[in-house]
Amino acid sequence: MVQAAHHDEEAIGKAYDARLMRRLLRYLWPYKMPVLGAFLMLLAGATLEVAGPWIVQIAIDDAIPDSDLQLLALLVATYLGANLLGFLLDYLDTLLTTWLGQSVMHDLRTEIFAKLQRADLRYYDRNPVGRLMTRITNDVETLNELFSSGVVTVFGDLFTLLFIVAVMFRMDWRLALITLAVLPFVVLVAFVFRARIREAYREVRTRLAHINAYLQERITGMRVVQLFNREQADGRRHEEINDHYLEAHLRSITYYALFFPVIEVLTSVALALIIWYGGGGILGGTVTVGVVAAFLQYARRFFRPIQDLSEKYNLLQAALASSERVFRLLDREEQVKDPVSPVVLPEHTRGEIEFQDVWFAYAQRADGVPDWVIKGLSFRAAAGEKVAIVGHTGAGKTTIINLLMRFYDVQRGEIRLDGVPIHRARMRDLRACIGLVLQDVFLFSEDVRYNVRLGASISEERLIAAARRVSADRLVRKLPRGYYQPLGERGTSLSVGERQLVSFARALAFDPPILVLDEATSSVDSEIEAQIEAATNELLEGRTSLVIAHRLSTVRGADRILVLHHGELREEGSHVELLARGGLYARLHELQFARVPAA
Repeated sequence: MVQAAHHDEEAIGKAYDARLMRRLLRYLWPYKMPVLGAFLMLLAGATLEVAGPWIVQIAIDDAIPDSDLQLLALLVATYLGANLLGFLLDYLDTLLTTWLGQSVMHDLRTEIFAKLQRADLRYYDRNPVGRLMTRITNDVETLNELFSSGVVTVFGDLFTLLFIVAVMFRMDWRLALITLAVLPFVVLVAFVFRARIREAYREVRTRLAHINAYLQERITGMRVVQLFNREQADGRRHEEINDHYLEAHLRSITYYALFFPVIEVLTSVALALIIWYGGGGILGGTVTVGVVAAFLQYARRFFRPIQDLSEKYNLLQAALASSERVFRLLDREEQVKDPVSPVVLPEHTRGEIEFQDVWFAYAQRADGVPDWVIKGLSFRAAAGEKVAIVGHTGAGKTTIINLLMRFYDVQRGEIRLDGVPIHRARMRDLRACIGLVLQDVFLFSEDVRYNVRLGASISEERLIAAARRVSADRLVRKLPRGYYQPLGERGTSLSVGERQLVSFARALAFDPPILVLDEATSSVDSEIEAQIEAATNELLEGRTSLVIAHRLSTVRGADRILVLHHGELREEGSHVELLARGGLYARLHELQFARVPAA
């Protein structure tokens, strides 16, 4: 599945720049007044850009030849004032555009995180965590640079160019045409480099996502890497991926390194043309020295925004490459989502569960036929009934839980809760009715209190009571800070069995009408298992419960046992009834409890 996602990542086609830019600019709409303020400051700054050379021209052609010291002093003061005001405007504009960029990125990160929270598990099956982290960090940061340094400030460069061209034509239209003679070559250079730079930045982001995905997986699984002495092999693989990223990055830098100097060369050509034509004009008496001096400054100021625009163009290419993936994530339609007109579940759920001819497959085979994991499954768990589900590994036991929780939707058939099809209810309401304890416990790097109530408004008394009923309270009291003790990432400061006790307390603290235990005691020693079993027997009284277990000793007291085999319900009955039948359950029981013959 991951490989398929890898190809999807690489197969992003060329996007329409205008379409992407329009969509990116929508994020500025809530901040239209600050954008207008930045726009006006840029307009004022562009006006000041043309003032300096004009003042120099007046000083050289009028004030100095006429020995007008008063006019010269006024021009010097005006020149200094214009530069100081330009500095102040530039400072304020930088602060404002940076704030705009950060505000837009805050909104975008919030939108991406909300999208990731709504995404169904099938999406996470196909996309490594490292790749998703690249979307919400590196790609979003690239867009931040676009908004803070590009999309608004580019108007300042455009205004500067327009104003300088207008002033140059007003001073001397022939010299202005000579100065602008290199513009067609600038356009040609931009056209040649455009596609190459865009593709290079797209490849850089793709390679970076591969590095992040690989690092996240290897760091998370470091115990396995070290246990099987895979450090050198994984190091070589990381070096290979890193080399690919380096090659892509150097390729993008190469294009950038060529693009910028070419613009500088064209600037030098324009200056040389001004000196050549302007010098001839001075000798011929058709052009004044002040005009030539002003044109030399205008030419430098004219091509500086072009150089800035070329840098912003490269930034734009990086941003568009990042936005392709960000919008690809945001545009993905959830395969599991709430109905348009949801049915409201009863306020007091009885907990009656019914599977009606349910079929489900995680994927399709090469011939397009679904690879069924659940096949025509039908059963009913009455309110308050304890139903156990057993079977060989891969029989479909955990898939039943995934379907009940609507982590995935069934392809055929229907699942009902208190007679209401679960696909017609809001997922929030459905999952609030179910307490789930998984075999692979996930704890957050917060304190014990947070990991039990997950930020919900559960009272301290109710939290401690839930912990006591599953014997977790004694464990917590032994910690240095008790319920305020921070846990490591994924709860690594606790043993596997202790983490399961905390997750058990978490499920009970929410007081759900339905409890689902998926191999909940598989990593707990016999003493703790006995404590949990005694507590849960009391707790499960009056609740509907589904208990999935490999160890048949944990399901003997169930009201009913379902025996799955290759996704089909093969047997159903109590422990005694199934043993007497001598079928699949009896064979499973015999394998687990067969006595070793005496030597």
